[in-house]
Amino acid sequence: MEPLNQISGIVTPLDRANIDTDAIIPKQFLKSIRRTGFGPFLFDEWRYLDQGQPEMDCTGRPLNTDFVLNQPRYAGSNILLTQDNFGCGSSREHAPWALLDFGFRVILAKSFADIFYNNCFKNGILPVVLPAKTIDDLMAQVIASEGYTLSVDLPGQTITTPAGDTIPFEVDPHRKECLLGGLDDIALTLAHRDDISAYETRRKSATPWLFATP
Repeated sequence: MEPLNQISGIVTPLDRANIDTDAIIPKQFLKSIRRTGFGPFLFDEWRYLDQGQPEMDCTGRPLNTDFVLNQPRYAGSNILLTQDNFGCGSSREHAPWALLDFGFRVILAKSFADIFYNNCFKNGILPVVLPAKTIDDLMAQVIASEGYTLSVDLPGQTITTPAGDTIPFEVDPHRKECLLGGLDDIALTLAHRDDISAYETRRKSATPWLFATP
């Protein structure tokens, strides 16, 4: 998992509430568990005018030019700004996979669905909950100003606007350290490989019959 420390970038405003995981990555793409390659299909039913299918080439697909991700002013964006209850619906981990593969590393919202929120941290995305007024003010500023950027400082737990205003945010200390170190659940387990090996050695010595070959 790629570490996340400080990040600055263009903000994409997705001014909708209750965006579920089927909208983020539709069900037909769940056949794959590769963790990568989902970016072209992010918000597939909103981005394109045809129906997407796994492994299809998206290069020539007809675009919904009204959808925010298809607007040139938000090209290369790595920060997503949205509303209440983002990531609700099914618990598919493909949703953060698709967001990450597209390029989003930070999501700002009024609230998140619990499972989606947890899955973001496990996949290298920082989900930030901000007060409703703060989100609404940012949404208005982003929509009104082309090229609007924010700077997110995870160690300092602050977001800085183009005007120099600083917005503090909360994050669980353990999850923060995992993002800073680029540690997913597997990496956290491997950090204790010596202790695990020592336990297995002791276990084999104390209960050899459990390891006997039939």
